[in-house]
Amino acid sequence: MAKLVSKTYGDALFALAVEEHMVDQLYEEAQAVAQILRENTELTRLMNHPKIEKEEKVRLIEDIFKGRIGDELVGLLRMLVQKGHYKETDQVFTYFIDRVKEYKKIGTAYVTSAMELTLQQKQAVEQKLLDTTKYVQFEIHYTTDPALIGGMVIRIRDRVVDGSVRTRLEHLTRDLERIQLKVGAVSYTHLRAHETCADL
Repeated sequence: MAKLVSKTYGDALFALAVEEHMVDQLYEEAQAVAQILRENTELTRLMNHPKIEKEEKVRLIEDIFKGRIGDELVGLLRMLVQKGHYKETDQVFTYFIDRVKEYKKIGTAYVTSAMELTLQQKQAVEQKLLDTTKYVQFEIHYTTDPALIGGMVIRIRDRVVDGSVRTRLEHLTRDLERIQLKVGAVSYTHLRAHETCADL
């Protein structure tokens, strides 16, 4: 249900943004509003309270945002409250922001390395991603995981490139196990053949 709501409202907002030539404006506003809503737990508590009437929630949204962001996003928030979908607000904004990023060819990459990368290494990673993907710009989130031993793991949407030493060692171990199994099978076959010949 949440996925359907986020797609329905996110697509509608995106279509409006393109039609009215407001992609950049609504993209920036959506990011700002999403951040505010995530950080303001008191507002979330009030907006999700079952005993507060929808009309009161709409007034609260308008008091906070009207005049500070465009009427388009205020209208979207108002509609989500009136339709009982306020809980899906974050998913709606996330879906819309992702659609705009694809439209503007902005990629999002998650890079995990064994140790902190230098600025030069980060620039090299970004350039490599730009050279090998359709994107013209990247938002890259860096994290470290010493368990990788060396190398790095890069995730872009549902695509993962694993160049870590840990994974290479795991592959090598599996390859060695397969070789040992094959050698064992060959030795067993040879032994059985030898036994058969001895029986004759």
